[in-house]
Amino acid sequence: MAKNLNIVSISSEIAPFSKTGGLADVAGSLPRALNRLSHKIICITPLYGKIIDKKKYHLKLYQEKIKVKIDDKNSLDVNYWLGELTKGVSIYFIENEKYFSRRKEIYGSSHENARFLLFDLAALKLLTRLKFPVDIIQCHDWHTGLIPYFINRDFKDSSILSRAATVFTIHNLIFQLGHAWWEVPSEERDDGKSKLPFFNDPELENINFVKHAILNADIINTVSETYAQEILEQEKGQGLHILLRNRQDRLYGIINGIDHDDYNPQTDPGLKENYSFGQIGRRETDKLFIQKRYGLTQDKEIPLIVMSSRITHQKGFELILKALDILLHLNIQMIIMGDGDKNYISEIKKIMKSYPTKLAWVSWASDGPKYETSLYAGGDMFLLPSTSEPCGINQMKALRYGCIPIVRSIGGLKDTITNFDFKNLNGNGFTFLTYSPLSLYGAIVRALEYYKNKKIWRRLIIRGMQISFSWNLPAALYVRLFRKAIAVYKDKKT
Repeated sequence: MAKNLNIVSISSEIAPFSKTGGLADVAGSLPRALNRLSHKIICITPLYGKIIDKKKYHLKLYQEKIKVKIDDKNSLDVNYWLGELTKGVSIYFIENEKYFSRRKEIYGSSHENARFLLFDLAALKLLTRLKFPVDIIQCHDWHTGLIPYFINRDFKDSSILSRAATVFTIHNLIFQLGHAWWEVPSEERDDGKSKLPFFNDPELENINFVKHAILNADIINTVSETYAQEILEQEKGQGLHILLRNRQDRLYGIINGIDHDDYNPQTDPGLKENYSFGQIGRRETDKLFIQKRYGLTQDKEIPLIVMSSRITHQKGFELILKALDILLHLNIQMIIMGDGDKNYISEIKKIMKSYPTKLAWVSWASDGPKYETSLYAGGDMFLLPSTSEPCGINQMKALRYGCIPIVRSIGGLKDTITNFDFKNLNGNGFTFLTYSPLSLYGAIVRALEYYKNKKIWRRLIIRGMQISFSWNLPAALYVRLFRKAIAVYKDKKT
């Protein structure tokens, strides 16, 4: 019988402590699922002093004023705080006032690379002090990309880390370092192999963390099988497709899950009316509630399309804005919940003035934590026409609440949403492939036509609510992937 693993999960954000998007959800839910499979796991994340409430989460100072060597010229002090993600899963927070406690936002400083280089080294320093017998270090996204590099270079003789295999999990390849990778002049781009600049060298901000991770990690994975194939091509590879092809034998895709306890319409305390798939008539109460809350005409018969998403080009907002005025001539309503690109939000607000009882925008920061699931419970359809979508979990949340997805068939959206087929009565949503306003419009119109048939629509809702997107299967697949990484690491050592 295979032994249980000792796993370290390292992420720049972990829900519920800090969150800007799906990364935090995954980094918060996957460790709990691995713990349920009886593996020993600890988590490490920064302590954002103006975001994370130490008293609320009962954090305790574990060690203070620990000197972390950055390079031959620089070192910094950090404090380690200890909390609990769930029973049996410890979470350690790395505190440094200058780099993690001066801002009310998680990201956006002019020295992001410096911040997360410190975080990576402080995390490894913590592991050596904990004397935790690490089998696997899972590094989530670019912020942790230097950890496999440091493991191979500086900790190869460590009594604690010398047998630790690394898995680098790509949540979104667009993000490779602390600013837009494509804005770095080609002659200044990091090759991923050269020695790092000193900590106070401006060139540090051009170091490509993801490139270092791809070259040094024992296993690389993405958060859906389709995305793992897409990033091997130039269109979706974000300048790294050739490098990834060279490491294709180590590249895998595992679709994300959602925590069914956190997202359960039967028990969700945030809903106006709780319900199960056998009580979907109760959703009308939730629909009338959010219509009223966001100033729309209260009418249970009007199809309500909802979005909960970052408002960015990646999520398809260029497409939405081209189609929105035409769509709103139809008998529909739409609620967009999200923050992001100010130009897109400004355009949405302009259109709202022409359709004040049909279109609403609300900031996720103001309403998301409390009302996001109310949106899914009250909405009839969930829209996500992304240009690129590594996985996406909001479409899974929407289905869990009986809100039918309309999505572009790419990445994780393709892996989770299949187009409804009336002839065979299968499928769980409405999909389109071509990135055009006409294709988007066509998918929405198809959904609206089926919405008129209450019998078919009810069957579609019930099927969607019964689909399991729990973490049980993905967690088991990650365990298999971790064991593969250990095998790769042992081969490398021999």
